[in-house]
Amino acid sequence: MRLDHVRRIGGVLAAVLAMVSCHPLSAAEPATPAPAASSSLDSAMAEYRLKLTEYTLAHQKYEAAAAAYWDSVKEKRLGRRIKRRDHKEIDLSDYVLTQPPVYSGPPEPVSPEKVVPEELPPRKYVPVVADFLKSASEQFHFRPRMPQSEREFKRAYAKVAAAAGLTKDQVVRIYGFESGGNGHYDVQAGLEYPTPDAHAISTALGYNQLLNTNTVELLAESGDSFVKTLKSKAAALPKRQRKVLVKKIETLQRMIDVSRSVSDDWSEHEKLANTPQGLGMHALNLDIDVGPLLQTQKLLDSVVFARRKGYTAPLTAAELEMMNLTGDGNGIDMVTMPAELRAQVPTANFFQSNGYEANSVARVHNTVAELIKATDAKMDQEIKLQGAKDLAAAF
Repeated sequence: MRLDHVRRIGGVLAAVLAMVSCHPLSAAEPATPAPAASSSLDSAMAEYRLKLTEYTLAHQKYEAAAAAYWDSVKEKRLGRRIKRRDHKEIDLSDYVLTQPPVYSGPPEPVSPEKVVPEELPPRKYVPVVADFLKSASEQFHFRPRMPQSEREFKRAYAKVAAAAGLTKDQVVRIYGFESGGNGHYDVQAGLEYPTPDAHAISTALGYNQLLNTNTVELLAESGDSFVKTLKSKAAALPKRQRKVLVKKIETLQRMIDVSRSVSDDWSEHEKLANTPQGLGMHALNLDIDVGPLLQTQKLLDSVVFARRKGYTAPLTAAELEMMNLTGDGNGIDMVTMPAELRAQVPTANFFQSNGYEANSVARVHNTVAELIKATDAKMDQEIKLQGAKDLAAAF
């Protein structure tokens, strides 16, 4: 055989081998997926579609019942407001007396084709004290005057609260309920206990756990009284201390002006509260001159609201907490309710559907009487702690 012929054959063989090595399939490999694997997935998908249909029908039925229930709650609430406006007596017929529907159908199935993520999505970040201080510095060139001790802040708070007409029992029991009985002036929701996995769950801050939206709203609605109180305080101080407080009052006024740059509406205040300026305003709760005014005003507003609605009896701490929990409009409804009705009226009457679902306490203790009883029981427990005892001693 000639040498050039051998070379041609060798070249052909090399080309064939190269094609085989580059191609994903070979004679030893099947050209299509195994029929058994395909059949298994088809079977799983068929079962999934059947379960999804069952779940969808069941959940649609539940959603229709839930929508009708919450529409009824809303309608009854409006009716009570009209009767209260017209000074008419409110009775059991003015409430929804059944509990909200609970979904009890089959669980939502998971598609066999769904890719399960290896990690959970990151938790939404909630601003903390460091963020409030940073924003206050950047937006208003303000840094709160912190107390030298926890008891110093408690004394300042007790003095303001007592002057506003709040009782020691109201203040101490609500402090115990809201801040866990040992909470510091800078305690934030979710960070009450120093555990490794502790994280802020909201911007609720201080003895009465004011949200950043509460702070903006209080500045907009009661800022003038805060300024008046601080000016009176400044007038009695020595020159050097007066100068420092006057400068703080000027900063406070700028914050008040910003809070009033939007309409006096909760949703508008909430939008502003979540801006750098709003977060900076929230740092006022940490200031020993302004913080007690904010914390006190939140409770005082509910007391004033009750009086304005004709309820002149002293509010118990638990009743005051109901107004804080559900809003003054709903809270006064519970407060003025006769005892025999409280045991029969579901707590759902005083919530929006999403707020009710998020409040496990209201769902577990699902009548007005049970919710107030549970609130009192927690207060009884928390006021035994040292922080609550220190606040009581400050009165």
